[in-house]
Amino acid sequence: MTTSRAPAPGQEQGRRRRRLGLAVLALPALLASLELTVTNLALPAIGRDLGAGSTQLLWTVDIYAFLLAGSLITMGVLGDRVGRRRLLLYGAAGYGAASLLAAYAVNAEMLIAARALMGVAGATLMPSTLALAAALFPGPRERTTAIGVIVASVSGGTAIGPLVGGWLLERFWWGSAFLLGVPVMAVLLVLLPVLLPESRGPAGRRVDVLSSLLSLAAVLPVVYGLKQIAAEGAGALPVAAVAAGVLVAVAFVRRQRALADPFVDLRLFADRTLATAAATLAAGIFVLWGSNYALAQYLQLVEGLSPLDAGLWTAPSALGVIAGSTLAPRLARRYEPARIIAAGLALSAAGYGVLTQAGGAHALPVLVTGAVIVSAGLGPMMALATDMVVGAAPPERQGAAAAISSTAPQLGGALGIALLGSVITAVYRGRTDGAVPEGVPADAAGAFEDDLSATVTAAERLPGPAGDALLGAARGAFETGFQVAAGVCAALTVATAVLVARAGVRGKRRVSP
Repeated sequence: MTTSRAPAPGQEQGRRRRRLGLAVLALPALLASLELTVTNLALPAIGRDLGAGSTQLLWTVDIYAFLLAGSLITMGVLGDRVGRRRLLLYGAAGYGAASLLAAYAVNAEMLIAARALMGVAGATLMPSTLALAAALFPGPRERTTAIGVIVASVSGGTAIGPLVGGWLLERFWWGSAFLLGVPVMAVLLVLLPVLLPESRGPAGRRVDVLSSLLSLAAVLPVVYGLKQIAAEGAGALPVAAVAAGVLVAVAFVRRQRALADPFVDLRLFADRTLATAAATLAAGIFVLWGSNYALAQYLQLVEGLSPLDAGLWTAPSALGVIAGSTLAPRLARRYEPARIIAAGLALSAAGYGVLTQAGGAHALPVLVTGAVIVSAGLGPMMALATDMVVGAAPPERQGAAAAISSTAPQLGGALGIALLGSVITAVYRGRTDGAVPEGVPADAAGAFEDDLSATVTAAERLPGPAGDALLGAARGAFETGFQVAAGVCAALTVATAVLVARAGVRGKRRVSP
C-alpha cells in the first residue's frame, strides 16, 4: 500500500500564489478579444453621436488592429530587455488611460487617436502575458496548461463579448464599451506586482531602434494591404502596400543577420519545433478568421440577422475553442503534441465539410454545428502550437518568441480574410454575371453583379416581386461562394494536418514529458 505525501504548507501557498498570478494574467487576454467585439457593436451609436462617416468608423476599428499587429514584435523584444512585468504594467496603465480617452471622445478624430494609442498599448499585453506565464510555470507540463488557459481566455472574451456589449449598449452610452478596460487594467496594476516576480533577459542588452522601425514598417503595410484587398479587391494601392511590406521585411532580415545582438534572433527559426508551430498557427488562423469573416456575412446578409444576433449565434464556436484549448494540455501528457494538433486539424476539416452543406431552410443549425466543430478542432492547435513556440525559445528570448506566436496569427488571419473573401467574391460574380432577373433596373443590376451587400441595399428600393427575386438570386450566389470557400478551408486544413503529423513523427519532439 502506498500513500501520497501532502504538500508542505509553503509549497501549497506557492501553488496558490502562482494560480492567482495566472488568473490575473488571463484578464488582459480576455479583455483584448472582448473589447474588439464590443467596439464593433458600438459602431452604429458612435456614428450617430459623433457624426462619424463610414470611413471614420472603419478606421476606428482598423487603426487598433494595424498598430497592434505592427507593434507586437517590438513589444515582445522590449519585454526581454526591460522586463516583461514592467512592460505589462506600463502597457496596462497606457491601455487604461487610452480607454478613458476613447470613452469620452468628443469627435471621431479624437476617438481614432485614442484607438491608435490603445493598439500600441495593447501590443504589450499578449507577448508579456505569454512570457510571464512561461516564467511562472517553467515545467513543460505546467507551462502547457498555463498557455492553454491564456488561449481559452482569449476565446472567452469572444464568447461573452456580444452579451456584455449588448447589455452595456442597451443601458448606457457607447463610451461604456471602452470603459471595460479601465477596471480590468486597475486590477492588473494592483495585483501584478504582488503575485508575479519580474522576468527578463540578461541585463545590458540594448534595443535596436532601426530594427524596431523596420519591423513596424514591414507588418503594417502587409496587414493594411490584405484588409483592403478583402474589402475592395486587389487594387493597385493594397497590392503595392503588401509588396512594400515584403521588401521592408527582407531589409529587416538582412539587418538581423548583420547585428552582433539582433533585435530578433533568426536562429530561433532554425528550431524545427518553433518554425513548424509558428507556420501551423498562421495556417490555422488563416482558415479560422477567413471562415469567421464569411460566416458573419452569411448570418447578416443571407439569414438577415442583426449584428448583435449574429454575434450571439457565433458565440458557441468560441466555446469550442475554449473546450479544445483546455483539453489539449491533458492530452499532451499522453500523446505527441504534433499528433494532437494533426487530429484537431482533421476534426476541423470535418467541420468545414459540414459548412459546405450550408443553405436552404436549415442553414442556421448547419452553420452553428459546423463552426463549433471547426473551433473545437482548432483549439488544441492554438494552445499547443503557441506553447511550442514559446517553449522552444531560450528563457532570455521568450518575449520575442511570444511576439512571434502572436504576430503569425495576425498575418495569417489577415491573409485568410483577403484570400477566402476573394474566393467568395469570384464565385459570386461568376454566378451573377449575366443572370440578372427580369424587370430589374440597371443600377440594381450593377449592384447585383458586384456583391451581396450592395444587392441587399438595392433590393430594399425595388417593388416586392422584383426585390425578392433579386435578393433570392444574390443570396443563392453567395451561398455557393460560401460553400466553395468552406471546401477550400477543408482542403487546406487537411494538408496542414498531414504536414504537422509528418514533421512531428520525424522530430519526436514533445511539449510535455
